[in-house]
Amino acid sequence: MRSFKKKSNKFRFIFFSAVLVIKVFDAQAQKGDAGELAKKLVNPIASLVSVPFQNNLDVGIGTNNGWRNTLNFQPVIPVRLSEKLNLIARWVQPIIFQQDVMENKSYQGGLSDAVASAFFSPSRVVNGFTWGAGPVFLVPVATNDYLATKKFGIGPTVVALKQVNGWTVGALINQIWSVAGNTDSPPVNQMFLQPFVAFNWKSGAGLVVNSETTLNWAANNATGFINMLVTGITKIGNQMISLQIGPRIPIAWPQGGKPDFGIRSAIILVFPK
Repeated sequence: MRSFKKKSNKFRFIFFSAVLVIKVFDAQAQKGDAGELAKKLVNPIASLVSVPFQNNLDVGIGTNNGWRNTLNFQPVIPVRLSEKLNLIARWVQPIIFQQDVMENKSYQGGLSDAVASAFFSPSRVVNGFTWGAGPVFLVPVATNDYLATKKFGIGPTVVALKQVNGWTVGALINQIWSVAGNTDSPPVNQMFLQPFVAFNWKSGAGLVVNSETTLNWAANNATGFINMLVTGITKIGNQMISLQIGPRIPIAWPQGGKPDFGIRSAIILVFPK
């Protein structure tokens, strides 16, 4: 019970501190631009060039009380294919550093494998509803064997969402199967699920709640988190940026031993047209 109270106090401190920080920065943003940008940023297939740097710190992992820090570099580039169709290209490159997570209690660091997605999406939003679908690729670029699948994979990805009166509700899903790579490495057969709900004020401030679950069908296990974020829009010089921070709550972990708690923070460079 005491451990639970300590975790709750940590999450409350992180959340309310984040609200205060976002409010301070949010006061500097231009309200009209900020509100529209915030709306686009919670839409994974918006026609907006953005460069997010998303950091996830998880501590208290397993019996060795390990930690893992994952920095995701994930640029998003929209391409107008026609008056009716857009292509949204997205690259997610994890950079991982971890200590006492593996059984040998060693340290690992470097690039993990990247995930590249291409969403074909209608350029017109109808009644606040939009969707996108296309291929997703697992790209074996890891620089550390412990962080690598050593497999090239491919599969489908789909996202759908509705935005109305400041609310955004939607979900993203993809499934990847390995089709090439090191024959000595286990096959990749995994699904990623990300339902999300967000509310944004016209000032650009917002709240986001999502869950991220990876179902590893080949290993018959799952990894999952619930993220609760406060967000805001501000400027550094002429550069518009979005700031995000909040608790990251573990809900599933392979072979037990899930982290005690985590923190997600992000800086997103935004390039409006």
